[in-house]
Amino acid sequence: MGAGSRFLADLPAPEAARRCGPESVVLQPLGAIEQHGAHLPLNTDLTLAESAVCAALDMHGEALDLWALPALAYTRSLEHTWQPGTVTLSTETMLAVLNDIGASVAKLGARRLVLFNAHGGNTSLLNAACRDIRLHHGLMMFLVHPVLPPDHGGQDDSADELGMGIHGGDLETSLMLHLRPDLVHMDVAARHVPEALARNRHVRFGGSVSFGWLSDDFGPSGLIGDPTGASAEAGERAFRGIVSGLGDQLAEVKTFDFEHYRA
Repeated sequence: MGAGSRFLADLPAPEAARRCGPESVVLQPLGAIEQHGAHLPLNTDLTLAESAVCAALDMHGEALDLWALPALAYTRSLEHTWQPGTVTLSTETMLAVLNDIGASVAKLGARRLVLFNAHGGNTSLLNAACRDIRLHHGLMMFLVHPVLPPDHGGQDDSADELGMGIHGGDLETSLMLHLRPDLVHMDVAARHVPEALARNRHVRFGGSVSFGWLSDDFGPSGLIGDPTGASAEAGERAFRGIVSGLGDQLAEVKTFDFEHYRA
């Protein structure tokens, strides 16, 4: 990474303490090691998290004083534990790990910590962690997704997926075809969309009534989406959009301060 690295782990401790201060923004990438059907690798979410953070540092690191911690590869993938190969932390362990990271970042002198999450199954827990770390360590906490899944309010651009391209579908597959085509097996990609669920008004992904689910509740493949039309070209366009959007998001994180909003 060299002398210009903005990865904190590349720096000697005194240099990290000198260069990372109250105006810095620290990014904690979170991926996952979990099943993504037969066509995508276990490290799909980790690849996206690491790739997007690297691109954000390259494009915006100096201007926004961004610093990245090493990615957490293992996070909370309880919905995929039925499939061997998935590696998960329990809810309790995950919260404890995040709390310890928050304590460490606070000692570094930074005031803003971004949980940069590429695994939708972490989202509800990370929202809770943001408030806990704010309370216990005084950091301003933020949760950013390179892609917000439809079941958490994100947009599903593939009409064929009926709002259910949430795991191993068109977008994730296209991104991996762009980022790591050597790990994608399109010869076994297949559509697995629970179409009957789309007829529900409330109890559905992104509906007004949430429900607990495991990925094999919708079929033995563990896939929820349609990867069959994915392409590297679409993945490249999507990734460019992700990085551009991150610039806007992180610029606002950089200037966010509760002092500006006191009534």
